[in-house]
Amino acid sequence: MRLSQQETVDVLVIGSGMGGATFAAGLAPAGAKILILERGERLTDSDAARDARAIFQRGVFRPQESWIDGAGQAFNPGNYYYVGGNTKLYGAVLIRYRAEDFAPVAHRGGTTPGWPFAYDELEPWYTRAEQLYKVRGALGADRTEPHHSAPYPFPPVPDEPAIAAVRQRLTKVGLNPFSLPLGIDIDTWLKRAKTPWDAFPDIGHGKMDAESCGIACALAYDNVELRTGTQVERLITGSDGKRIAGVEVVHGGEPSVIGAKIVVLAAGAVNSAALLLRSSERGLANRSDAVGRHFMNHNASAVLAIDPRVVNDSIYQKTIGINDFYLDDGRGGPPLGNIQLLGRVTAPILKSSMRLAPEWALGFMSRHAVDWYAMSEDLPNPDSRVTVDGPRVRLDWKRSNWATHLALVAALKERLRAAGYPIVLARAFDRRTPSHQCGTVRIGRDGATSPLDPFCRAHDHENLFVVDASFLPTSAAVNPSLTIAAQALRVADHVAKTDLRAHEA
Repeated sequence: MRLSQQETVDVLVIGSGMGGATFAAGLAPAGAKILILERGERLTDSDAARDARAIFQRGVFRPQESWIDGAGQAFNPGNYYYVGGNTKLYGAVLIRYRAEDFAPVAHRGGTTPGWPFAYDELEPWYTRAEQLYKVRGALGADRTEPHHSAPYPFPPVPDEPAIAAVRQRLTKVGLNPFSLPLGIDIDTWLKRAKTPWDAFPDIGHGKMDAESCGIACALAYDNVELRTGTQVERLITGSDGKRIAGVEVVHGGEPSVIGAKIVVLAAGAVNSAALLLRSSERGLANRSDAVGRHFMNHNASAVLAIDPRVVNDSIYQKTIGINDFYLDDGRGGPPLGNIQLLGRVTAPILKSSMRLAPEWALGFMSRHAVDWYAMSEDLPNPDSRVTVDGPRVRLDWKRSNWATHLALVAALKERLRAAGYPIVLARAFDRRTPSHQCGTVRIGRDGATSPLDPFCRAHDHENLFVVDASFLPTSAAVNPSLTIAAQALRVADHVAKTDLRAHEA
């Protein structure tokens, strides 16, 4: 069946998560007609939005779909389809990659390839991204902090008294805790309900996410439209194969074609790769055979430090980061990774992964625990990949650098015990948790080995850009959201100066 083209826009953005929303916000002042397509709808407020049992035990916000892993086993992925994408439930840690992350880094498990440009190239857009997402933070306490051309727009989210005491305990054993840079207006958040924000959905009450900041900024311009409930089925090339002519979509059950002068893909590291692979026999932008390959997902563990003598009565908890093991292992050896507090892990949250334990017992443990997140770099591996089987996604994630992660968890346990926590428990996150998926359509200077150039333009298609976590050539060991936003702003500026001016001429 041949579908008729019903409309044409200047710029078509597929996906409203961090990359798509920020790109649209950055390009909107240029005046081009921008259409943002989102397969989901806006999240609306509900009792479930602040109900830990609804979120963690019943999974009310999780998608109604399944993927298969490398062994062919089905699983429910932790990716979210709402306006704002995964940022609707993210932890709002908006931290920059370290300057060292842009160069090759030698780990126990191998050496990263580095980036096609240095940190200083991206720094101005990091600053703009921090302003757009109203980041709360403070410079000076983190020894790994790269150069900032401007301070954070707002002071850091304050430690609660119980967490201030934790900070003191860590400092006494030689660690250097710093205030996490966060996209959270804590007073506004707590007015709605006294809960953490980490993994709780944002429904317009204080979390700075892709909808509340990026989409809101873009839609302040009359030339930008957001269309929800619109599933993109495939990208369509022009007769010469060098340009993307438009996309096939389904909206309200009706299929149609939308034409575009420029197509910007931002459906997420898994779904962007899957869409490119579904769009032609060999996959679009895939001369390098790299689309879907080099999938990375941070090696991550939850670590609970328990002191039966001390009550942790914090509500949100998540204000401290530790990078003492980021550039090396603390003894001059290879780097281990980043440590940060989790949002407060209460008994109902613990129950979701410890189904047989009575909630009253978990409540006692939670009341005396401080909850940490240990994160190590996953290295790019061409055999760690996304493929498609018709409409179904196959995600064959091959962990790498696991010995590094185990060493990070061991180092954290050692310091926590030295700080007076007699019981320290650890549990790794599995494939159901999207711990910063990235890398499947990576940037690089050579079209023979990478699908995208350093400005996220496809080497094979001059009007196709990919601006979500897919473009990341390395995962580093910090949260990727701010880096995605910074690069999306950089790409938007590039498109405005080159592609839009070319069309005007």
